[in-house]
Amino acid sequence: MSSPPSSLPPATPPLPEARVQTRRGFHAVWLIPIVAALIGAWLGWQAIMRQGETITISFLTAEGLTAGQTHIRHKAVDLGTVRRISLSPDMQHVTIQADMRREATRFLTANARFWVVRPRLNAGNISGLDTLLSGSYIEMDPGALGASPRLAFAGLEEPPAVRSDEPGHAFLLHADRIGSLSSGSPVFYRDIAAGEVLGYDVHPAERAEDTVINVHVFLHAPYDRFVHRNTFFWNASGVAVELGAEGVRLQLESLQALLSGGIAFDTPSPPRDGPRSEGGAAFTLYDSRDAAVSAGFQDRIPFLIFVTGSVRGLAVGAPVELFGLPIGSVTGVRLDLDPNGPQSRVAVHFEVQPERIFGRGAVPQQEPPLAVARRLVARGLRVQLRTANFLTGQLLVALDFFPDQKPAEVGEQEGAIVLPTLPSGLESITTSLGSILQKIQAVPIDDIMRHLNDSLAGIDGLTNGPETRAALRALSGTLAAVQELVRQADAGAGPALARLPQIAQGLETTVDRANRLLNSTEAGYGANSQVKRDLERLMDQLSDTARSVRLLADYLDQHPESLLRGRTGAAGSP
Repeated sequence: MSSPPSSLPPATPPLPEARVQTRRGFHAVWLIPIVAALIGAWLGWQAIMRQGETITISFLTAEGLTAGQTHIRHKAVDLGTVRRISLSPDMQHVTIQADMRREATRFLTANARFWVVRPRLNAGNISGLDTLLSGSYIEMDPGALGASPRLAFAGLEEPPAVRSDEPGHAFLLHADRIGSLSSGSPVFYRDIAAGEVLGYDVHPAERAEDTVINVHVFLHAPYDRFVHRNTFFWNASGVAVELGAEGVRLQLESLQALLSGGIAFDTPSPPRDGPRSEGGAAFTLYDSRDAAVSAGFQDRIPFLIFVTGSVRGLAVGAPVELFGLPIGSVTGVRLDLDPNGPQSRVAVHFEVQPERIFGRGAVPQQEPPLAVARRLVARGLRVQLRTANFLTGQLLVALDFFPDQKPAEVGEQEGAIVLPTLPSGLESITTSLGSILQKIQAVPIDDIMRHLNDSLAGIDGLTNGPETRAALRALSGTLAAVQELVRQADAGAGPALARLPQIAQGLETTVDRANRLLNSTEAGYGANSQVKRDLERLMDQLSDTARSVRLLADYLDQHPESLLRGRTGAAGSP
């Protein structure tokens, strides 16, 4: 018999025994901090390697600059970052500390320049517009290498006109005044922008009138090679308006020169083949192109004239012309006052440039100028002051030939050749008018008027006197008698006038009869009448008879013996 089922639970299997095993190998999770540490170390090493010098830059203002954000750049490459901006102890400027990169260390020399690039609006140009979005930054110009190292710099408030790596040359110009020139003003060569004005400084002198202004300009390549020894520079600022024979002439170098001023230069043709001027050469800055061209002529002959009339309108620089062509300019006008009065006059100094007549470098080597002047004056050369412009009243010195003038002397005074003068046209007219007025004033007008009044009084007495009245009454009676005579003649001529038609008819009949008589005469003795033909035959016979008589006379003249012996043979036979 089976046993009953058991009620006990089934036995559980034994639990596994836990054992701790120690693993001594490298776990991959440690790679993360190791890599992070290596990257940090590498970045630190890179930062240390890139870390350069800390420099100090001073500016008048920190406008647009932010510590930790503003960068220092050169040709759009970051060379450093502004770390700190502070105010100077005297509160006159700001001091900027910047950390430079190691590769910029060799450029931190005395030639390095720094300035803030921000939007700028100057006369004639606009710059820094790209910083409107990116923000201002500090631009660095390393300058020429090799200078002494430096870590403290004075920043420029305005960007320099020329960078240190710009090809070209700088030149120095001497001027009495600069007008509207400023740093950045353009320099033109034949209307092409060839350079800029770097700046200017004043060179003081003992006398104020001797003070010279030095203008520094830079010419970009290749325009710098057009500067030679004879190159001339002139101030091309503003607008030049000239009133001449051809009308109003307006000269404007460019709109930029009108706004910010400008300088232009040119070189005469012959010297262009010679050696070029090196950088730093000094030239004179003239006020205008005409003054520069005139100064380019080397040969100058001084002359002097004395004028006794007014010289209003004649100024230094006025042209000297020969046959209307400029050959020089006036260099001085001064008063030569005589305390006694009669010898007071005006001395006018001027120079003649022979190269204007013969061409540059073509002045012939001839006799001294004084001898040439004497020969020309002997041929009639004289000097006059003439009006150059009737609107402005400006005068010029004109040389011309007047062959009918009396001989004049030519001398030397104050190192100049003294030439004879003639009064100007207006002065001659004024002198003539003055002479006429003097003659009019010399006329005894009061005596003439007194005599005229006496004559009129006599005429009045004559016309209103008793004799005149008696003559008028007699004339009236005579006219009455003439009228009566005419009336009687008219009454007596009436019958004769009534017979005039009969008389005219008789005359007409007489003329008719005379015409018929002339016609009959023409018919009887005219060109086709028998009488005329008989008369012509008679004339022919008389002509033959005369011819025979002439022959007989000739024969008797040759043979007178034929009157005794008769004609024995033919004429001329023995």
